[in-house]
Amino acid sequence: MRRERQQASSGKSSSAGKGSGSSGSKPPPSRFRLWVRRLFRWGLGLALVGAIAVAIAVGIAVQRIPSFEELKRSPAGQTIRVHAADGTVFLSLGPNYGRWLTLDETPQVMQDAMVAVEDRRFRYHPGIDPVGMSRAAVFAVQHYGTGRRMQGASTITQQLARNIFLSNSYTWTRKLREMVLAMALEWKFSKDELLELYLNKVYFGGGSYGIDAASRRFFGHSATEMSLSEAAVVAGLVKAPSRYSPTADAQAALGRAGVVLDTMVDGGFITRSQADSAEPANVQLAQETGQNSARYFSDWALPQLDLLIDEGTEALDVYTTIDLDMQRAATAAIQADTPKGVQAALVSIDRDGAVRAMVGGTDYVASNYNRATQAVRQPGSAWKLFVYMAALEAGYKVDDEVVDEPVTINGWSPRNSSGRFAGTMDLRTAFAYSVNTVAAKLGDEVGFSAVANMARRFGITTPINTHPSMVLGSAEVRVIDMTAAFAAVARKGVSVQPYGITKVTTADGRLLYQRPPERGQVLVDNWVAAGITDLLQTAVNTGTGKAAQIGRPVAGKTGTTSSNKDGWFLGFSSGLTTGVWMGRDDAKAVAGLQGGRAPAKAFADYMRVAVARRPVEAFDTEVKLPEWQLEDEGDAYMGEPGQEGLTDDNGMPIELPYDMRGPDDIPDPQTVQPVPDGPVLNQQWIEEQTGRRPAPSELGTPPKSGAPAKGTPPPAPKTAPRPQNGDGG
Repeated sequence: MRRERQQASSGKSSSAGKGSGSSGSKPPPSRFRLWVRRLFRWGLGLALVGAIAVAIAVGIAVQRIPSFEELKRSPAGQTIRVHAADGTVFLSLGPNYGRWLTLDETPQVMQDAMVAVEDRRFRYHPGIDPVGMSRAAVFAVQHYGTGRRMQGASTITQQLARNIFLSNSYTWTRKLREMVLAMALEWKFSKDELLELYLNKVYFGGGSYGIDAASRRFFGHSATEMSLSEAAVVAGLVKAPSRYSPTADAQAALGRAGVVLDTMVDGGFITRSQADSAEPANVQLAQETGQNSARYFSDWALPQLDLLIDEGTEALDVYTTIDLDMQRAATAAIQADTPKGVQAALVSIDRDGAVRAMVGGTDYVASNYNRATQAVRQPGSAWKLFVYMAALEAGYKVDDEVVDEPVTINGWSPRNSSGRFAGTMDLRTAFAYSVNTVAAKLGDEVGFSAVANMARRFGITTPINTHPSMVLGSAEVRVIDMTAAFAAVARKGVSVQPYGITKVTTADGRLLYQRPPERGQVLVDNWVAAGITDLLQTAVNTGTGKAAQIGRPVAGKTGTTSSNKDGWFLGFSSGLTTGVWMGRDDAKAVAGLQGGRAPAKAFADYMRVAVARRPVEAFDTEVKLPEWQLEDEGDAYMGEPGQEGLTDDNGMPIELPYDMRGPDDIPDPQTVQPVPDGPVLNQQWIEEQTGRRPAPSELGTPPKSGAPAKGTPPPAPKTAPRPQNGDGG
């Protein structure tokens, strides 16, 4: 029994010893290990929740992403293609999209160049590239605080998501959305579809989206014909379109193209020998057209779209009235004939108001200020169009006699260009030689308000004063308004409203606007229009506008302001009316600038080309007076016209050898040269020159003594004081 108790006691102590030894060999886990385990479990749980959330977000995005065909039809931003009168597209505004190219149509070198330089692992990642993201993270840590962005992390799919659905703002929320959309795109579309979308939507600078638009802009041909060298240049643009544009910085573009070629070699897309033979420096760039003068027209016409249509998002085709051949002729005439240091403007309007050409300055790139539609300048003697129409409407006839003599109206005494007065002449002669004093007397006779009213009727919208000097063109006007007024005369007194847009459609051909036919309003009776046309034709045939002759009937009027600050010529022929203005923007005097010189020459140089394919049209100058005008009127009805000198074909003052020996008209020997012997310019000569009377040589009899033979010009101009209120031009 004792032995058993001893054994039992021994067993207990042995057992107790084992227990004591075991608890000492297994210490409790540390607090750090416990937190690591917990963080791992939480991280795993959060990652699982995040993965589920991302999967849900991607799934929702997949449902919302449009189909492949819908994405092909949705350009980013409104495109406006501007067509000329013949349908030619001469200007594209907004995003420029070329033809959509399928992947089969896209050269393999273009595909390889883009994948090599933008996303080498494109074929293997699910929309985001872990390798690229890791590299970008390292870059971000290394350059923390420098303000530089992460680089190299965006895949082709991410760029596509950003281009189609997001903005370019750089925020973490935008980046997360971009990643979700990229994975959704990878889920919904194949790699080939994604690459096709990318190549047709990525931005290459200069408003060009897609490789076809870029190829046409920079190389002048479709992307289907792209070479390896051209593909390297285009692929290099995506990183920084403005910086690497071959038209902006050729050296930068070539350097970037070399990087693309090296990257293609590293990626195994091409061999080193192929890269060396590419030679991007030999790529032929398309000729840059730049901002040519047609932009003056488009800058005037396109803002009118807001009044014509409500569409603000769809791509538009705008069909206009501009004739590109006429526009080129107008540009050439302005550039060739405008004196150095002087600006110029030209507007050419067809008989219905269609603007066929518009030049608002000598160089659009240097100055896009449109002097044809925005500038207001004094028209000088061109304003006499309204003075004489008011006189004709009041009862004057083109053959009525008027007197060129000194006159003072409300304290204002217009000066003669020649410093002397020519005496009795008919209205036709006074207009042909732009006699200022006769115009002043006519304005006073019919009323200055009547002249202002006539100008308003014919479309002058700028302020008009009724001071006596207004008859010589002191009111400021726009070139386009004056041209429209002359066009209304050419239309036999029916109003002409200048317009530039004929039709607007969407890119798929849906009609948004069609200009309705406009009949116009009768502004003056046809006999008034015929009378003023008679005068305008005489001014070109024998008067101040002779430099505007083009070998077919032309009617027009010169205009020159005081001290030669402005020179004008406005006229029409064969249904086309053109106005030309020249002067300095600062309104300083220009030596030798008269309406009958450079402006008339520019008019003629342009019109010869512009009307070359139009039939010759004779003017209707037959004045069929109404019955009340056919009654015998008193001699006092006409009043007494005033004073002014005559001018030659260049708008310069001339002196006619009228007898000046009257006691009241003896010239000052200090200012007037003696009158030399020579032919006398009389009414017979005027009528012979305008075809209203056969010349003596045509009748087989010698001319009467003192009358020049047909074709004999008036005497050469003599030096005379300049007029204070505009010269005779």
